[in-house]
Amino acid sequence: MNTDITLDQLRRQDTDRDRRVLLTGATIVTMDPDLGVLPKGDLLIQGSTIAAVAPDLRTAGAAAGAVVIDATGSILAPGFVDTHRHAWEAQLRRIMPDVNDLGEYVMSTLSGIAPAYQPQDMYIGTKLAALTAIDSGITTMLDFSHNSRTAAHSDSAIEALIDTGIRGVHASMRPHFGDWDGQWPADLTRLRDKYFASGDQLLTLRLATLATDEIAGPDLAYGPALARVARELGIGVSVDAVFGIPSSQAILRWSADGLLGPDVTLIHSTGLTADAWRAMGDSGTTVSLAPTSEAQIGLETAVPAVDEALASGIRPGLSIDVEVALASDMFTQMRALHAIQRMRAVHAAYGTGATPVRIGVADVLDFATLQGARTVGLGDVTGSLTPGKQADFLIVGAEDLNNMPLNDPIGTLVLGSDPRNIQAVFIAGRVRKWAGTVLGVDLAELGQDVRESRDRVLRQSTTHLLDH
Repeated sequence: MNTDITLDQLRRQDTDRDRRVLLTGATIVTMDPDLGVLPKGDLLIQGSTIAAVAPDLRTAGAAAGAVVIDATGSILAPGFVDTHRHAWEAQLRRIMPDVNDLGEYVMSTLSGIAPAYQPQDMYIGTKLAALTAIDSGITTMLDFSHNSRTAAHSDSAIEALIDTGIRGVHASMRPHFGDWDGQWPADLTRLRDKYFASGDQLLTLRLATLATDEIAGPDLAYGPALARVARELGIGVSVDAVFGIPSSQAILRWSADGLLGPDVTLIHSTGLTADAWRAMGDSGTTVSLAPTSEAQIGLETAVPAVDEALASGIRPGLSIDVEVALASDMFTQMRALHAIQRMRAVHAAYGTGATPVRIGVADVLDFATLQGARTVGLGDVTGSLTPGKQADFLIVGAEDLNNMPLNDPIGTLVLGSDPRNIQAVFIAGRVRKWAGTVLGVDLAELGQDVRESRDRVLRQSTTHLLDH
């Protein structure tokens, strides 16, 4: 494949709403239950959508007028969906890699550093997180933006999503600690009207909140008042810090009040009671697991609740959570969950004669794609290579040194691949990464902005901590 000529062709037709792109000769992992895996197939893009997927589309005349990309030796797969990331923190990556517990994270990052963020810092952090997501194959990212101190902070976070070209979900929440304008949640109406008025755009809006009042007070705890706000705006709800007995009790109250359902996502969900899980499953409530966060930060049981979710009829989505202490990519999340669940299953059965009940690579890829899209309310839009859905997909090198020879494509995606193998990323039919490089990014300029922002907030937060 002549990558330079093909990229030039793609760019020339980038603004053409009827553009056609035909990818040929790839192994296609559709994640569509009816289409499955095509050992060798073609995929046709028409505008922003997937028009067709079949073993051979050239014989049907699909190549006429299309940019043709020979994808032989590659795997085509849906883009990953990150169901929960605090994107504004990206300047602080791995600043506390050995964080001891949730309290240490909350007091250092949310109480000590977050109040120093200005709108431009929100923009830089969110932009860095979104570009990194694209680089690692995440085409949809829910930004749980819980540092919205002013309307300008929210605007900056949203504009960063727009500028990167990611399929972004802005989940808005006021800060836990420090001074803020008191504009939340009322400002959600302005945000909806300003940024989310069109139904065919890349961005969607959600309400972000917490499960209980333990961390930041009662006005951030999900309940009838915040549920009413979301329903009046017609948006979904993402609820963070869902773990333990207090959250279990809250879930039962929400169930009794009719506040659960497919438009509500409960994040983490570790250490919950059987009654809480039953209420979640019965209501169709969705769940976002953060496998490395649960384990590394030690959230309640520290075990990702995949078994509990599946037993309740819930297929969860996956998420990155906080880059201050965790990896930034979905490959890490899939492998962590796969290993932890299988370890847990074998350990439980060891010495009993019972057969371990283990998840497989197809399960975790499903969680990272199709179920992730459903979790953030975009199941009809993305998450699988289904004709009619948006053309959000990856081209992954199957003949790269660490992947050759290709034997099992799903196993290769989950256990073999990493961001270096992602040759290209398309979002809504537009190329965002090509020949292994995210397009339109001046790394030197971005790096300077990131470092200056980090240094500024750390200087100001050090003063803040000393003063208090």
